[in-house]
Amino acid sequence: MSSSALIGPEQEARWRQRIREALFVPDPLPPLERQFHGQFAPEPGVVVERVSYATQFGMRIPAILYRPDPLPAPRLPALIVVNGHGGDKFSWYPHYSGILYARAGGAVLTYDPTGEGERNAERQSGTREHDRIEPPDELAQRLAGLMLTDLMQAVSYLRQRPDVDPWRIAAAGYSMGSLVLAFGGAVELRLRACALVGGGNLDGPGEYWDRAKPMCTGIPYRALSFLGDRAAALYVLQASRGPTLLYNGMEDEVVNIPATGEPFLRDMRQRAAALRGGEDGLFEYGFCPGASHRPHFVSKPVALWLHRQLAFPRWSEGAIAAMPETHVSEWAAKTGAATDPFYATEHREGGTMALDTGIPGLTREQLCVYGADEWERLKPRLVHETWRVEARRRIAEKG
Repeated sequence: MSSSALIGPEQEARWRQRIREALFVPDPLPPLERQFHGQFAPEPGVVVERVSYATQFGMRIPAILYRPDPLPAPRLPALIVVNGHGGDKFSWYPHYSGILYARAGGAVLTYDPTGEGERNAERQSGTREHDRIEPPDELAQRLAGLMLTDLMQAVSYLRQRPDVDPWRIAAAGYSMGSLVLAFGGAVELRLRACALVGGGNLDGPGEYWDRAKPMCTGIPYRALSFLGDRAAALYVLQASRGPTLLYNGMEDEVVNIPATGEPFLRDMRQRAAALRGGEDGLFEYGFCPGASHRPHFVSKPVALWLHRQLAFPRWSEGAIAAMPETHVSEWAAKTGAATDPFYATEHREGGTMALDTGIPGLTREQLCVYGADEWERLKPRLVHETWRVEARRRIAEKG
């Protein structure tokens, strides 16, 4: 780091600690208590495992792990898919990503965010249950901290697997998941690389990210005001952790990209460089012309970037460049893959050109971690309502 840097390792460590404290991330993290719930093969050469592990307050995270079979190497690179607003492990893009990168020779882990899928009291998806606005602001800060804890527990789970290389774990976050990963990539030093898509364009006081969904976005982002220039500070922390990519549709009005495009990101990078004392390690960025809000980590440019960071054993750069693509809206209509009608338009997710072809559709039943009776028995340790009650109790105890 250059002598002109405004911050150094000690300041970075203090910032990381303050971020965790502001969002009430437990230190140490909870014991993992991982469990295996069965597996199936959606196609030859790919296995899907149903797993779970612990998060805050003794609650559990139902998750799906995709992996190649047989293993192409003793230790696999791994990717965590952090779902967007209303998304969960049943959505089309985590299961497309899972099979895509398992074919490449990697392990892929995705999970239900709090209030969605098997963490929803009705086992429903797209509910946005965690959006319900409730005072005080600390509840929203704790909610973001839960999402951050969930991500960090995913890293812990992968590092405990004997078939995963603990030094080649990356995460890809879409939309709301991009904000979770903006925080997570700043504090979770065990991540090798982070790809933020449909977001990452962090702005200033009173602007888009401060005014976005209050519970999971606006209030938590405002809680990090102690960082000063929050975007620059977070990306300095990311740079000290490892490579980061921001990739967006040029016409992504959902996260304000038309107003925060290339000049905005270039300026954000320059501000981070001024804090860091140079551009070494700072985030890269790119755009998909003519596109709006999409999970771009299923597409060729982001897959190529991830391969350069993780070295998927069954891929090469030449193979990726030559690989055919799939038009997602046509694929979803053919396979019955779960899409959100609001985002399934051609301009948004439906128009995605996803890498590779022949990805099978998976049913909700296949991707359920728990059978109906087991889920009913474990419901108090899964659903968002239980977490909310315990979070409120802890807030009240503080007086």
